[in-house]
Amino acid sequence: MSDLQTNIEKLNGYLERFRDTGILNRIDGEDCVGSGGEFTTISPVDKSEISKVARGNEADINRAAKSAADAFPAWRDTPALERKKILIKVAEAIEARAEEIALCECWDTGQTLRFMSKAALRGAENFRYFADQVVQARDGQHLKSPTLMNITSRVPIGPVGVITPWNTPFMLSTWKIAPALAAGCTVVHKPAEDSPLTARLLVEIAEEAGLPKGVLNTVNGYGHDAGKRLTEHPAIKAIAFVGESRTGSIITKQGADTLKRMHLELGGKNPVIVFDDADLDRALDAVIFMIYSINGERCTSSSRLFIQDTIKEEFEARLIERINNIKVGHPLDPATEIGPLVTEEHYNKVTSYFDIAKEDGATVAAGGVKIGDEGFFIRPTLFTNANNDMRIAREEIFGPVLTSIPFTTEEEALSMANDTDYGLTGYVWTNDLTRAMRFTDKLEAGMIWVNSENVRHLPTPFGGVKASGIGRDGGDWSFEFYMEQKHVGFALGQHKIMQLGK
Repeated sequence: MSDLQTNIEKLNGYLERFRDTGILNRIDGEDCVGSGGEFTTISPVDKSEISKVARGNEADINRAAKSAADAFPAWRDTPALERKKILIKVAEAIEARAEEIALCECWDTGQTLRFMSKAALRGAENFRYFADQVVQARDGQHLKSPTLMNITSRVPIGPVGVITPWNTPFMLSTWKIAPALAAGCTVVHKPAEDSPLTARLLVEIAEEAGLPKGVLNTVNGYGHDAGKRLTEHPAIKAIAFVGESRTGSIITKQGADTLKRMHLELGGKNPVIVFDDADLDRALDAVIFMIYSINGERCTSSSRLFIQDTIKEEFEARLIERINNIKVGHPLDPATEIGPLVTEEHYNKVTSYFDIAKEDGATVAAGGVKIGDEGFFIRPTLFTNANNDMRIAREEIFGPVLTSIPFTTEEEALSMANDTDYGLTGYVWTNDLTRAMRFTDKLEAGMIWVNSENVRHLPTPFGGVKASGIGRDGGDWSFEFYMEQKHVGFALGQHKIMQLGK
């Protein structure tokens, strides 16, 4: 039996229970049907039904928010070492069920097993890392003045809402939920309606690991009803959102009346700049990896290649050769490098740019074609003879599509790289350290890698500028979002107080 067939049989075993019960909401430790009925999820691999899903609406969010609010005082006051032990148990349980998580994620999203097997373990790493930070999460500072001993501390903000996207949903859920729980917050989680499967697995894992009921609640549903109510609910003190920039703007408006704190991890049209003095072999590997891995469906993908004109012809020729060798296929096949796009709607959006590129005068140098009718498969694509004013260079395509644009001078490359509404990441390839320092200092992005692909280090800040978001995740920056600063001043002696009315 092939590895693919073995993985399909394992997946069917994992999915069997959902075919009977559907994917239910989990509120206050109990399974719940949706007040709005149910909807159906479809696998992008072959358009087959995965499961019925409980459709939550305002009533379900109200129940979940009350559950989170009721559970908050006890979770907030749970000793740090006890919360740490629970979060470590969650990490261990994720590792034990990593195969199930990865296979379900592949079928739900079209992502490939070679990447989702790592993403499941990254979820465990997120929980383990923030578990280790629990003990010092509330630490503050001693700020002495002539008359006061000033002490600061941090306290959890309260119940929070977490809204996660359909690309690598399990890992991104843990990236938001783990620090919230470590900080002492309770959570209402609304997963993307297109990929709800592993969110269900996560809440099961957390409760089995000892997380008290109501501390993590999961409500499935659509953004315009369940999501809207979550962003508006007065008991929810903050919203952590990952998704499109346009949606981030909408939920910010929805949360304004209740003065919600917002952390927005949004879109990107990220540049990778390759100078002619770079290590071209390594740059080629990184350029290909950062746009074609994870189906190109990630906010940090480097979708605009700025290539110095002295090496343009050679570099693009090598790109085309490598792109044409990328294996597109069934996501449960360990040899597959790119799977299907997540939904028919997204598939139609991405493929529309094949014609847009030609209309604007660019050349389809590789790919640019659909594959079959069974699922949402396309060939990885490269556009050349492009400029930075074309729609393919300005709009977030969010697929395995790269636009190559030549430049002559450093100043020209910097100007074009910054000429975008977005500012999430940037990638610079040069062996000139002075140039790298000068260029990165002026590059408008929240995160920049020099002579490297995106290598995530959990203590560092993650987030963007401009339309790519507000706020930072990672390390202590996560606690800054999920916690409030508190200041207490103790008088040193009996300093003179101004008297009124005496």
